[in-house]
Amino acid sequence: MIRFECDYAEGAHPRILERLTETNMKQTKGYGEDEYCENARRLIRSLCHNDSAGVHFLAGGTQTNATVIASVLRPHQGVISATAGHINVHETGAIEATGHKVLALNTEDGKLAAAQVEHTFSGHWNDANHEHTVQPGMVYISNPTEGGAIYTKQELQALSDTCRRNGLPLFMDGARLGYGLAAENNNLTMPDIARMCDVFYIGGTKVGALFGEAVVITNENLKKDFRYFIKQRGGMMAKGRLLGLQFEALFEDGLYFEISRHAVQMAMMIRDTFTAKGIKFLCESPTNQQFPVLTREQIRLLSQKYAFELWANINDREAAVRFCTSWATQKEDVQALIKDIHTL
Repeated sequence: MIRFECDYAEGAHPRILERLTETNMKQTKGYGEDEYCENARRLIRSLCHNDSAGVHFLAGGTQTNATVIASVLRPHQGVISATAGHINVHETGAIEATGHKVLALNTEDGKLAAAQVEHTFSGHWNDANHEHTVQPGMVYISNPTEGGAIYTKQELQALSDTCRRNGLPLFMDGARLGYGLAAENNNLTMPDIARMCDVFYIGGTKVGALFGEAVVITNENLKKDFRYFIKQRGGMMAKGRLLGLQFEALFEDGLYFEISRHAVQMAMMIRDTFTAKGIKFLCESPTNQQFPVLTREQIRLLSQKYAFELWANINDREAAVRFCTSWATQKEDVQALIKDIHTL
């Protein structure tokens, strides 16, 4: 079975495993205060063009989202998100379990627009009964979105301006950030994101690491005591070096961006083949996730050899599925899939 259902099916890039083995018996301080974590922080700050950014390493995406959001919000506040946002659909109520409501807004492509945020924020304060409702306290977005869409520089700037005008910290979930930055027609850079967002994270779990996410905090007001929040929520690894080492290997010579480009290139080969076959897509995605709409018979045929995810039922005859490539997707596996798509 050739697997295309997610981008974390493989272990880790060989260079990371080599680094972990090479340093295995070296003694270091614990809790992320070792030399490897510190060097990874320097590399990330350099990439962001921000020497004062706070950089922290956590193990996984849900843990990271819950920790960041809980650290920002007051008890009476909630977080604005797209209805399709990961924190609203795929985190088992992790945010609500911290005592905060997800204020979900409907969107066509999973991206929040500046006007929506403005309308929601002003709508709360213009309501005479606003103190009886959850106060919008921050904004959550992901890039790419759950459906593989990416924000343009202009869209993110407008969103950032709106958030700052209204005192709403802007948080970007970057679990697949590498794939977003490698996408066709992307015009965002890491320094852009660091400048426009108050806090964001760089995903490692889905982009070459065994596990791990790097939180980058640029808003001075959000930096204070963040390590306390990490510890309280069980996110402070005693062997923090295991996280720092991985991000050091990913960023010291551009490996993160190289393997991200590979995943997107593989996805574009799959996309172009479905398109040439006349197969339509649920949504447009320039990233490593593709969502073709297939007949039940086509799904049955491809399922004999490939694992992929049933994404959304369209009607009795058709459903949208997700093919997801990764940093480790083999070209020969994609070529095999292409050959079988042609026979549908």
